[in-house]
Amino acid sequence: MSVVAAVKDPIQRIGGSFMFSREARKYGESTGVPGFIGPYARGRGGVLGEVDADVVVAAFGFLAPETVRAAWNSVTVPAAEAAAAYLGACQDFGRRKLAGFAGAEPLAELLQAVAGAAEVPGVPLFAGWRALPAAADAPARVSQYAHVLRELRGGLHLMAVLSAGLAPLQAVLISGSPLSAGPVQARAFGWVEPFEEITDEVRARWEAAEAVTDALIAPAFEVLGADGGAELVRLLGAAEQQLFAR
Repeated sequence: MSVVAAVKDPIQRIGGSFMFSREARKYGESTGVPGFIGPYARGRGGVLGEVDADVVVAAFGFLAPETVRAAWNSVTVPAAEAAAAYLGACQDFGRRKLAGFAGAEPLAELLQAVAGAAEVPGVPLFAGWRALPAAADAPARVSQYAHVLRELRGGLHLMAVLSAGLAPLQAVLISGSPLSAGPVQARAFGWVEPFEEITDEVRARWEAAEAVTDALIAPAFEVLGADGGAELVRLLGAAEQQLFAR
């Protein structure tokens, strides 16, 4: 298995887990808007600046447009302030869950190296999140840069899905998320049923889009070399074990 394939799921899980944490809930409460989706949209999309909601729709891609528009406009916290607070939640989550993790410093360095080597065309959320200040401590940086790389793959995957002639909803129905099956995730993203039946032909196009995504993101990992790539795989596995230990 290539490094790109081996790290895809761990980065997805580590990078996105803070969004459902006590730190993220505290951030959400600070916005004065109940529920998950409004604070999430403003926090994640805040790196785009004070933009029209359609700009956030374009960047998010896999969420239902009307859901994103309503969520973005529901929170009045300034975009930069929301992004900084959401970043703080991400970093604090890493500090809490990866406290004492011996591999935090080298893992943070490897993740930052990949993020720094990546190109930004077509991935505005990645570019915005990469531009935010890095945490001083390694556990926080692991969480932060796992999220940054999650945004990189997500943006590249959106391009690959569209180039394969797929609708974003079709990709969601096939892939789901680390926590939810496709239809459950689609409902969480605001899409309205009834959902189409996914055919073998559509699934094959999605699998081709996954391969294109791997090819698009692979150059960023070349900065690590073979030894660094193997170490990244190992450290991500160890970080996951601690992060999700009960």
